[in-house]
Amino acid sequence: MTRQPATITEIDAIYYRWLAAAGSAQATAQAEQQILDELTRLASEPIAGAALVPRIPAIIPQLMRTLQNENMSAAELSRQLAQDVPLVAEVYREANRPRYHSRYNASPSINNMEGAIMLLGQNGMRMLLARVAFRPIVSMQSGGLTIRTAPLIWRQSEKCALAANLVAPAMQANAFDAYLAGLMANVGLVVAFRLIDQMHAPDAFPQSDAFIAQVFAQARILSVRIAELWEFPESVTRAIGQADADADPQAQALALGDRLSKLRMLVDTGRFPADDPFVMTGLSKAELQVFDKLADDEDDEDEDDE
Repeated sequence: MTRQPATITEIDAIYYRWLAAAGSAQATAQAEQQILDELTRLASEPIAGAALVPRIPAIIPQLMRTLQNENMSAAELSRQLAQDVPLVAEVYREANRPRYHSRYNASPSINNMEGAIMLLGQNGMRMLLARVAFRPIVSMQSGGLTIRTAPLIWRQSEKCALAANLVAPAMQANAFDAYLAGLMANVGLVVAFRLIDQMHAPDAFPQSDAFIAQVFAQARILSVRIAELWEFPESVTRAIGQADADADPQAQALALGDRLSKLRMLVDTGRFPADDPFVMTGLSKAELQVFDKLADDEDDEDEDDE
């Protein structure tokens, strides 16, 4: 019998259980419902939900407007970034990574923002700033599940953003909007795992198929609400919120990016071999090329080349 491509529901269930390192003990239906009720409440109160994301740079709305401007000014961008010292430090760290200097024969150290912009180019800088600005910084006061899962979810989000960006042109979608949607699509999942961390009993983990499906659905709604709160473009929030088969090109690019990135995470961490039919079935040659680009040792490639 010919294998059908895995559904996103099947991928999400395996991805969730891998993220959580869930054992065999199952939480009660009542305990699962309590978590879902709280997640639903947060989706209706996005300010409260956003407060549970480990770090929210205060300048995000202002930065979003600048990043969307095709004629963005290096001087204006530098002025805005100066308001957030941790963000400036991360941008310098990223811009001074060896891959940029070896590729462009640049000087060994970039010590000003204008230099970083010149090195990376407008598109590269836009993607770098978006990636750095929205990356959650996990508080060590968080519970163990949050500390484990938040960095993994963010790694998948970076892969999703890159994949969505790469497939967007073939779908007649805006590549940078697809990148932003990929970064933001699973922010709500970080919040969901923080709730699970706080509310689940130590000896029983919420992991029924129905619960997992609802967690991903409610987390995606929360991602939309937080993206709206942070003043992301309407095309981005619409793409994150669409789940139907007739979705617009932006949503299609995001959906494919989400699929490829989650499968890549499961392969890179040993859950599946790369040639497993669960992973490969249904992927076109072009999609397999993107899948290969998402491998851990390929992640640091400069997206501006594409």
